[in-house]
Amino acid sequence: MSFENTARRRLAAGELVLCMGVNQLRTVNVAMLARACGFDAIYIDLEHNPTDLESAAAIAVAAVGLGVTPIVRLTSHDPHAAARVLDCGAQGVMVPHVQSAAEAAAMVAACRFAPLGHRSAAGTVPALGYAALSQAEINRRLNAETLVIAMIETPEAVAEAAAIAAVPGIDMLHIGSTDLSTEMGIPGDYQHPRMREAYEHVAAAARGQGIAFGVGGVREDTPFQAWLMSLGMRYLTGGSDVGYILSAGRRDVAAMRAAMTG
Repeated sequence: MSFENTARRRLAAGELVLCMGVNQLRTVNVAMLARACGFDAIYIDLEHNPTDLESAAAIAVAAVGLGVTPIVRLTSHDPHAAARVLDCGAQGVMVPHVQSAAEAAAMVAACRFAPLGHRSAAGTVPALGYAALSQAEINRRLNAETLVIAMIETPEAVAEAAAIAAVPGIDMLHIGSTDLSTEMGIPGDYQHPRMREAYEHVAAAARGQGIAFGVGGVREDTPFQAWLMSLGMRYLTGGSDVGYILSAGRRDVAAMRAAMTG
């Protein structure tokens, strides 16, 4: 197995990467479920639920072995936490609430080895299948394969998007639509003119530096997703384990109750 970063390859080719959020499921099966659905990546959310590092690592290792890119959304900008999830199998990190180029640069330093950063060298790791390689080759491959994603979640971050995108080592600007719309005082109104302007602004910032543009939170609205893709979006979090279970479960319960009363 090559243990390449599937999402990174697709992004480099200009293809769409579809990602499934992992919020509550904590067994390795979720990686296989994501692959069976056709997702290219999963993001394991440590910010908004009680998932611990050991559970996240097990899911990440399973995903790597299946060719599904495991990305971990961090809880903070703690550089040691970022390096640790990468050592444990993640092939990328989503850094929440990046507000400035300085914050972005600090996270790049935590996630990349010298000369690009200052990540501590742990030797071979699950993301490379524990391959027997020299430390120099391990560092080179991980620097090349790891995705560092800056989440844009406030109006201030939108204003700084061009500066954040220009930081060497940042691979993607990713709008957290729920947080951004909440900060704007229009929670969940993703098609509001101010939100559309934000999407356009961040997309242009990413395009200007030749990096990827991603969006999360926008679900079940294919025409709007198509509009985002026209801006250059190539990474979309389509939904989460909880959302898919709830939507399918509610639909089936409604159908069964209707059948009983019909």
